[in-house]
Amino acid sequence: MFETPPDGLAHRDARIAANTPLAVRMRPRSLDEVVGQDHLLGPGSPLRRLVEGAAPASVLLYGPPGTGKTTLAMLVSQAIGRRFAALSAVSAGVKEVRAVIDEARRRLAHSGEPTVLFIDEVHRFSKTQQDALLGAVEDRTVLLVAATTENPFFSVVSPLLSRSLVLQLRSLSDEDVRALITRAVADERGLGGVIGLATDAEDHIVRLAGGDGRRALTALEAAADSALAKGLEEIDLATVESTVDKAAVRYDRQGDQHYDVISAFIKSLRGSDVDAALHYLARMIEAGEDPRFIARRLVIQASEEIGMADPTALQVAVAAAQAVQLIGLPECTLNLAQATVHIATAPKSNAVTTAISAAMDDVRKGAIGSVPPHLRDGHYAGAKKLGNATGYRYPHDVPDGVLTQQYPPDELVGRDYYQPTQRGAERAVADRLPRLRRVVRGQDPPE
Repeated sequence: MFETPPDGLAHRDARIAANTPLAVRMRPRSLDEVVGQDHLLGPGSPLRRLVEGAAPASVLLYGPPGTGKTTLAMLVSQAIGRRFAALSAVSAGVKEVRAVIDEARRRLAHSGEPTVLFIDEVHRFSKTQQDALLGAVEDRTVLLVAATTENPFFSVVSPLLSRSLVLQLRSLSDEDVRALITRAVADERGLGGVIGLATDAEDHIVRLAGGDGRRALTALEAAADSALAKGLEEIDLATVESTVDKAAVRYDRQGDQHYDVISAFIKSLRGSDVDAALHYLARMIEAGEDPRFIARRLVIQASEEIGMADPTALQVAVAAAQAVQLIGLPECTLNLAQATVHIATAPKSNAVTTAISAAMDDVRKGAIGSVPPHLRDGHYAGAKKLGNATGYRYPHDVPDGVLTQQYPPDELVGRDYYQPTQRGAERAVADRLPRLRRVVRGQDPPE
């Protein structure tokens, strides 16, 4: 029988390694090489003890793509004396699950060797498939390490949840991603220093990654291949843009671009230019701006620029902010866009803004005065002896629900803060308010 010579095996392995994706070649070989997830990998933490072979517990690793779930599972498998088996919930069924469990049970009985079973995308398993794991997890025939991008409390059956530790991984920070890129450029397993990386190109890859380490390394590899083919000594921004088909958005979340773009966004909303507002929204999202920051600005704009001209604007903005929290990117882009369109096209009024500003200005100047006695709290013993709540008239006792009564302190009687406009729904308020003020102040008897 023909046998491949040792030097042939080495050559074959080298070819295989060369064709392996950069993200796989750069996969951490130990916990010391893991970037991010410090909250899970501190001394004595369950995950660290599991990787070090000291804690035989099944775990569900829950987090966004590219945060290290598969890497951590493989590190768990490398603990001394463990066999590693892997299944993908995309292609495996109950038959494959039971086959792995049967083999694990046989090995455990004959050699005492435990099996680490890694299941990627476990949320794709049906209830029946997940139930097939319960017995083996319960008696530790297998040590289950399951990964999911979906909330396991919604996608994994309760019995399996109760038998496992749920550990949530977080998106990598920009500095974490930058550290991965820097290591990949220099490391022999990566680019081995054969080509450099321009600072602006690195910044663009970091932004493109969006906290996903795998995405960053994939983009770096594509750009490096293109740059080397061109004979370049350094990966420049133009090469990164051409290989990932996505232009760099000039945007610094800590610098001028952050403030300039959000300022333009706000002013476009105020000016009712819906198209410009959508443009600046897109720039912020593409540049990796925190969607919660954008949502907060929309909620503020709904009251600051629209107010009572369209009271539903605030409801839409708040709903968008809640959607950002519940859904996250990229889907919440639609919610932010809907709120942007609503606020940009709504009738505008800053009457609420100027009203509260005027009221606060008076308070700061000392125009405070005492609360009229009939409006004070009367719900305690002795309150009436002090004259509190005596003489208060209940508006619902009259047909119109409005009656003559002093509400502000003496010093502020007749002071008008709110000046409604004739725009949108505020027109109706503007028509009604003068009559309300006359009745309340006793200048016009109620009908």
